[in-house]
Amino acid sequence: MRTSVKSRVRNRMYKSRIKTLIKNLRGSTERPIAEELYKKVSSILDRYATKGVIHSNNAANQKSKLAKFVHSLG
Repeated sequence: MRTSVKSRVRNRMYKSRIKTLIKNLRGSTERPIAEELYKKVSSILDRYATKGVIHSNNAANQKSKLAKFVHSLG
């Protein structure tokens, strides 16, 4: 039970971090800044997918949507 509580708290922290980074990326209006943020977010999404915090398809879907957003910036 202690282990599951620790994991739950840790996973909530990870998911909160992901949400914050994605929100910051979506809020950016300049392409160079967005590209730097995208690199950071995509690496973190991959890392959390390998750890099992989020599903690998979820990470791929998020990365795809964010890449589309970054490329839409002019």
